[in-house]
Amino acid sequence: MCQMSVVLEKDGGQEVIMENVTLLEAKDDGIEVSTLFDPPKLVPQAMVKRMDFNSGTVTLVPSS
Repeated sequence: MCQMSVVLEKDGGQEVIMENVTLLEAKDDGIEVSTLFDPPKLVPQAMVKRMDFNSGTVTLVPSS
């Protein structure tokens, strides 16, 4: 199983949103991420910028 780290890139920096993410889903109001044991977390008004499978990282950016 492939687990990813999700980071939000803004203002020249990166904020780790969640580690060991097993599901990422695009919603109308943002990106929802979840792990096997934690409840889902919505990152509002975000979109996927990059998925790096070698490093196991998904980078999100604000959509507006």
